[in-house]
Amino acid sequence: MAAQFGRRLCKGVTTTAVAAAAVAALAASQAPGVTTDDQGRRTTSDATPSPEETADAAGATGNSPYYTDLPPLNSPRPAPSASTGTDVSGVTEAGIPATVLDAYKKAEAALREKRPGCNLPWQLLAAIGKVESGQARGGRVDADGTTLSPILGPQLDGNGFALIKDTDNGAYDGNSSYDQAVGPMQFIPSTWEWAGRDGNGDGREDPNNIYDAALAAGHYLCRFDWDLSDQRDLDKAILSYNNSTEYLNTVMTWLEYYRRGTHEIPDGTGTLPADRSDIGSGTVWPSPTTPSTSPSPKPSTKPAKPAKPGKPSGSAPSPKPPADSGSPSTPPGTPPPTPTDTVDHLEDAGTATLTAMAGDTFTERMSARAETETGKAVAKVRIRFTVLGDTDTTFTGGERVATVVTNGSGVAVAPALRAGEKTGPVVVQATVVGRTVKGVAYRATVTERVADTLVRTGGKALTCTPGGEFADAVELRATYEGAAADKVAATATLVTSADDPAANDKGPYFKGADGKAVRALSGLTTDADGLLRLPQLYADDTTGTFLLRVTTAGGATATVELTVAAAETESPAPSTPASTPASPAPSADPSAGPAA
Repeated sequence: MAAQFGRRLCKGVTTTAVAAAAVAALAASQAPGVTTDDQGRRTTSDATPSPEETADAAGATGNSPYYTDLPPLNSPRPAPSASTGTDVSGVTEAGIPATVLDAYKKAEAALREKRPGCNLPWQLLAAIGKVESGQARGGRVDADGTTLSPILGPQLDGNGFALIKDTDNGAYDGNSSYDQAVGPMQFIPSTWEWAGRDGNGDGREDPNNIYDAALAAGHYLCRFDWDLSDQRDLDKAILSYNNSTEYLNTVMTWLEYYRRGTHEIPDGTGTLPADRSDIGSGTVWPSPTTPSTSPSPKPSTKPAKPAKPGKPSGSAPSPKPPADSGSPSTPPGTPPPTPTDTVDHLEDAGTATLTAMAGDTFTERMSARAETETGKAVAKVRIRFTVLGDTDTTFTGGERVATVVTNGSGVAVAPALRAGEKTGPVVVQATVVGRTVKGVAYRATVTERVADTLVRTGGKALTCTPGGEFADAVELRATYEGAAADKVAATATLVTSADDPAANDKGPYFKGADGKAVRALSGLTTDADGLLRLPQLYADDTTGTFLLRVTTAGGATATVELTVAAAETESPAPSTPASTPASPAPSADPSAGPAA
């Protein structure tokens, strides 16, 4: 969480304790995703993300403290005019520093292009930025968006907070002993290592820059293909940032407030929050300008006790042996080893063969087991899985890095891999966060998209007259295991015969770019529904029955019959003479001769 701001500096709107309590009650009772049980207790069980969805139990911030200030009850209104100089309830809190507001909106635009299905609203980034750092401490940033002084959360040393030992050698937080959340969106260094983004195009990924941090937060919230227009997915995304029901309620309250209206204010003039979630824990946050350091012990002001008789003054009593005399005693002031300290190596925890077709999700998942030197499992260790090399295969959600905490059996199971379009081998490396020990390399294979069935969609006979064109197009549908096979490569050839797959040199043909006859096509691809619609077919002067053979990757084949025949001509009806001579009248007596 952000560095200590002290008390609120410029509270333009005075809200009474009653109003604040009402807002708190409203946030608690009406926060989306929050329900009550039959005793009136609140629960967010439906909103709690699964281990796969959080991937990292520490979240983006290491579950660091956050600001709990709530917006005023009044809805925001336009900023007061300079002529009157009067403030309106809600105006001060609704104002967002110009550079900070610009960063949120640019991040939303970038995510709309990269992850359109996520539906990330910039107001969500503003709500998180408010709760994490008071909008970069009221917009104290330079023209490029970098904070004028570092914003650091408390060191995560397990003293009232999570225990996360140093993972960046102090590169981001200046602390080589423990991690601290950094910057206006309060990323811990190990999360920033994979979530960091360059939001202002300066070639750097700086957690202290609001453009970089806002874009990183957007990608973090969208990493599991969540649709943030769906309240259930929105709750999961917020909880994955900081896994606390109260945090969810607070962020949702600010989100709804900002949705009702905001306005731009000058940088450095924003209202600073005052109340923190860690109040009462006995902890003090570090100065915003310097990294946290352990305070030096104060010299004792008490007089020294006189030495006991028989012992020289100043000599220390002999230390008592520890209860377990077989183990060396821990030097005073040395923290006990963390689970991570005890890890000697990682082992593959029975990962099966990893193979998937391009565009599909791998059915098998990688798992690693953290072990001590003697092979004992180690729980609560952060394992980082990283997709290496030139590949577009990623974990579900589009990220190339996922951090997972080992369970009670010492096993960490990575999120599912999603195969990209580039076929071939993929390497994923598992390492221990904060340690340099033997890891595990997993090898996966991405195969080309295939179809196992190919059939023509229509049953109408395909006919044409010599020198003409076929009136009906040839359309086929490819499937794989009964489902539409999309983006599958295919070829189409007018073959010589059923037994001779060579291209025919006469009969029906396609036209090439130069207008010349082409009787074999490659580079065809099925669409999203598995349909393949072939180009227009023409006929030369040769009549007869011809065969068109279409084949997809995977070996699915369909043969289509084409007929070229001259148009049938109707036979003319027999003509009737204009006049017909009358037949002689029959003779009454057949034996009689003709009349004279």
